Amino acid sequence: MNSSKRSTLTVLIIVAIVIVGGIIWFGNSSSAPSPSEDGVTSPLAVANGSSTPVAVSETVKVSGSLSEYQNAELGFSVKYPSSWEKEETNAGVTFIVPVDKNQVSTVATLQSNIQVLSGKCAFPPVTSVKDRGTITVGSDSLDTVSMSNTVQGRTYSNRMYSLQKSDICYMFSFASITLSPSSKGLSGSNVTQADNNNKAIVSTADSDFTSMVKSFAFVSTPAGTDETKAAPAK
Repeated sequence: MNSSKRSTLTVLIIVAIVIVGGIIWFGNSSSAPSPSEDGVTSPLAVANGSSTPVAVSETVKVSGSLSEYQNAELGFSVKYPSSWEKEETNAGVTFIVPVDKNQVSTVATLQSNIQVLSGKCAFPPVTSVKDRGTITVGSDSLDTVSMSNTVQGRTYSNRMYSLQKSDICYMFSFASITLSPSSKGLSGSNVTQADNNNKAIVSTADSDFTSMVKSFAFVSTPAGTDETKAAPAK
């Protein structure tokens, strides 16, 4: 294998770690959270001894452009653009961000995820990081990391936030994939137009994602009826 092929293979491995490790690894975690010590609802509550998590969720419109997603079992709520397509998972929720097909662009994928997992928060191992930092949401401080790689004309970008609450980790991730102009048959001035639109589309979605993270709030599960004190029916 020559040096050029080895270099391409190395970069592809880096991208696989970032994209697959950052999204699928968190989504397929098999551990179930235990009750927290500070009053935060324990995620992934199991009903009737079943091993399948039961999500108690609700989505309501809060304005002309915003909706609020609440999940009592996972213990959180967020506000997000109503145009985003919501897909619930066993450990959280995924939002697919629509891309305007009428614009000249090569954005192929825009997606954000919220995962609720047991154990200590940890970003996936990567070899290159664009920036690190923290943001404040209410009284909590969230760690953040962003990364970007370009392989064979495709640009992969990720931004992730993590919040550790007792033994529960709340992980937020945003991913975008942008294709090369040549893959869409673009040339000349269309390439410049597509590049400019790509940046605007990804930037807007990333900003909306960060706003969603900043809207994060804890939700308590309804207490229910104490059967030891309930009077039997006559």
